[in-house]
Amino acid sequence: MPPPPSRRRLIFRRAILATLSVVIVAGGYWGYRLVWGRPMQIDHFYERVFIEVMLDRPQLLSQIGLVDNTWLDFHSGKLDDASPAGTEHTATLAAHSLAVLRQYDPADETAAQRLSSAVLDWYLDSEVRGAPFRYHDYPVNQLFGVQSELPDFMVHIHQVLDHRSAERYVQRLRGFGPYFDQVIESLKLREQKGVVPPRFVVTKVLAQMRGFTAMQPTENILYASFADKLEKLGGMAPGEKADLLDGARHALEEQVYPAYGRLIDYESGLETRARTTDGVWDLPDGDAYYAWVLRQQTTSDMTPAQVHEFGLAEVARINGEVTAVLDGIAAPPGTVGARIAALSGDPQYQYPNTDDGRAALLTQFRALLDEMTTHLGEYFAVLPKAKLQVEAVPAFKAATAPGAYYQPGALDGSRPGTFFANVANTAIQPRWGMKTLAYHEGVPGHHLQLSLAEEMTGVPTFRKILPFTAYHEGWALYAERLAWELGYEQAPLDNLGRLQAELFRAARLVVDTGIHAKHWSREQAITYMRDTTGMDESDVVAEIERYIVEPGQACAYKIGLAKILELRDAAKQTLGPRFDLKEFHRAVLQDGALPLSVLDQRVREWIAAQKPA
Repeated sequence: MPPPPSRRRLIFRRAILATLSVVIVAGGYWGYRLVWGRPMQIDHFYERVFIEVMLDRPQLLSQIGLVDNTWLDFHSGKLDDASPAGTEHTATLAAHSLAVLRQYDPADETAAQRLSSAVLDWYLDSEVRGAPFRYHDYPVNQLFGVQSELPDFMVHIHQVLDHRSAERYVQRLRGFGPYFDQVIESLKLREQKGVVPPRFVVTKVLAQMRGFTAMQPTENILYASFADKLEKLGGMAPGEKADLLDGARHALEEQVYPAYGRLIDYESGLETRARTTDGVWDLPDGDAYYAWVLRQQTTSDMTPAQVHEFGLAEVARINGEVTAVLDGIAAPPGTVGARIAALSGDPQYQYPNTDDGRAALLTQFRALLDEMTTHLGEYFAVLPKAKLQVEAVPAFKAATAPGAYYQPGALDGSRPGTFFANVANTAIQPRWGMKTLAYHEGVPGHHLQLSLAEEMTGVPTFRKILPFTAYHEGWALYAERLAWELGYEQAPLDNLGRLQAELFRAARLVVDTGIHAKHWSREQAITYMRDTTGMDESDVVAEIERYIVEPGQACAYKIGLAKILELRDAAKQTLGPRFDLKEFHRAVLQDGALPLSVLDQRVREWIAAQKPA
C-alpha cells in the first residue's frame, strides 16, 4: 500500500535535499580543487594559472587584448600592483603553481598536454629559481622603466572605443599616484638590499622625467593622444568629450605630475648614492644572479664563459665574411668597424634628418614589408591573419630607445602588430641596413612568429603569450638569414647590412658577458662594440646601456639562431631530397614559443616522423 500524499511529499523533499546535499558537497569539492587545490582536469589547471596571473596584471590583460571593453572587463581602469607585496605574491604564486603542476602524472596526459606541461614547467621552474633575485632588477631605467613604459602603455595599448573606455582611461591616469608610490616603495626596498643602478641610469632617467613634466599638461602626450582618440569617436556629444578631457587634465595636474615629482625627488637623492660600476657582478650574489638570468634568457645551460667564447668565435667568423663584401665593393681600407662606419656616414646612404626624411624612411620600411608579405606563402604553409603597421618610436622615449622594436597585436585582433622604427636621428639607419631590420621586426620575423602564436587554437592560453627570448629572437635572426638565402638581400650593400646585423649580435655576446661577468666598464664595452661593428656612436651607447639594465637578454639572439640552424641542418641531412622548407618552418612555428630544449625535442620528433617507414 503506497504512503499517503503528505508522506510521499515528505519522502520526496528528503530525497531532493539529500540529492542537493550530495551535489553541493561534490560541487564544493570540485570548486575547491578548481580554485585552490589541484583541478581534476589539467586543462583547467592551465587556465587557472593564466587567470591567476591576469588577475594581478591588468595592464598585461589589456596588452594581450582578450576581454577589454566586454562584460568581462573588470580591469581596464586599473594599473598593476608594483608594490613589494605584489612582488612577493607573484613569487609565491609561481612556487605554488609549480608544485601543483608536478602533482599530475604525465602518463595520464595526452601528447599535447605533455608538451604544454613541459613548457609551463620550464617557465615556472625558472621563476622559482629566480626568486632569490626578485629585487635585482631596475624598475626605473632609461630603456623600459615605468616612467616611460606607463605613458607608452596608455598611448598605444589602452583603447578608447566608447564613453566607458574613455572614463577608464582617466581612471588609469588617476592611478599614476598610487602606482608611483608603490614603485618608490619597491625602490627603497631594493636600496636596503644593496640593489641600486649605475649612476648614468639615474641621470638619464631624471632627464627623461624632467622633460616629460616640463610641458603644460594639455601638451603632454597623455592628454594629446587621448584628445586624438576622442576626436575619432562617433556618437559622443561635444560636452561629453569636453568633460572627459577636463578629467584627463585634472588627473595630470593632480596625480600624474605630482607622482613624477615624487619619483624625481627620490631619484635625485639616489643619484649621489648610485653605483659607479656597471655590471650586476657588483650586486649582492651578482654572479649567481647573472648565471640565472643568462639561463632564463637563453633557455640554455651555457655558462657566461662559454657564451663569451662563442661570441668571440662568431665575431671572428663574420668579420671574414664582412671583409670579403667590403673588398668586393672597393671600400676604403681599415678595420672592419672603421670601414662600415665610413659607409654608414656617407650621406648618399642616409635619409635627411628632417620631417620629410623621417617620413620617407617610414614609407620605405612599409614598402619593404609589403613586398615581403606578398611572397610569404612561397615559404610558409600557414600565414598570420593579424595586420602589421609601421610607426615611429614616440618622441618622449626615442633618445634612449633602440633602433627599432616590435609590439605584438591584441589576441582578439582589435589592435594590429606594430613595428616601431626610431627615426629621431636618421643617420643611425643607413638605407642598406633597412631590409634586415624590416625582416627581423616584421615579416618573416617577429610579426609572423608572434602572430601565428597568438592565433593558435586548441592550446592553453598561456602558450600564446609565454615569453622565451631565445626562441623569439632566434627566429627573428633566422628570418634575416632566410631572406638573404631566398634572394632578398643579394645586393652587396644589402648583404653587408645583414652581416653587420649578425656581427652586432655576435658582439653582444662578448659585451654582455664582458660587462656582467668579466667586470668590463660601460666605456670599455662601448669602445669594443663601436670598433667591432662600425655602428653609430649614439646607437652603440643606447645598446650598451640597454645590456647594463637588461642583463643576458642580448645573448639570446645568437644562441637561438644557432639552435634553429642546427635543427635545419639535421633535417636536411636526415631527409635529403625529402626535406621541405615550408614543413620545416611549420614544425618550428606550430607550437609557439618554446624553451630551446623543448624545441629541439619537438623538431627532432618531426624529423623522425618524416623518414620513410
